[in-house]
Amino acid sequence: MARTAAFQAHTERYDQWFVRHDGAYLSELLAVRRLLPRHGLGIEIGVGTGRFAAALGIPLGVDPCISMLRKARGRHLLAVGGIAEALPFADQAFDYGLVVTTVCFVDDAQAMMHEARRVLKPSGKLVVGFIDRDSPLGQHYLARQPESVFYRDATFYSVADVEVLLTDAGFRGLCWVQTLFKPTAQNAAIEETRAGHGAGSFVVVSAVRPS
Repeated sequence: MARTAAFQAHTERYDQWFVRHDGAYLSELLAVRRLLPRHGLGIEIGVGTGRFAAALGIPLGVDPCISMLRKARGRHLLAVGGIAEALPFADQAFDYGLVVTTVCFVDDAQAMMHEARRVLKPSGKLVVGFIDRDSPLGQHYLARQPESVFYRDATFYSVADVEVLLTDAGFRGLCWVQTLFKPTAQNAAIEETRAGHGAGSFVVVSAVRPS
């Protein structure tokens, strides 16, 4: 069952996180933009309230949370109901897909990656952004997980975990960037995006569906 209860009950609180932590949000947005294709038809899997899709010019998103979908539609997105493990789209429908801080909330991350591959065209690109479990911020969230409204039921992944998920689903040509290098209490400013992983808490990887 999709883990939507907290998001359904606290949609406005979730959406306001991006306002309260605009430095972190914009840092993440810029890191995603570094690897996101500039052309073609894209979809955000786990669109939430549409903060990333709307800012990045992605017209379409899917999410299981009804109240989140309403927010996304308010940002002029075509937001449809559905789960990441069973996307309501035809094979090879999209040029690229985006998944941001969604992998930790799905019931079956491997199934999600396979579904993403299914709906991408040959040579299509999947871009995944996530909090690295082994990073300072990942450890911060883990330590406070029991009392967290949103992360209580999350499954955090390391860079190595995500690499295995992607390669096992048949993706190739992985490329990594990272941001959020400062401690949690100090990330009010926009931070740079650097190549690779291992230093930043927010990591973005792009991977290609082979032809």
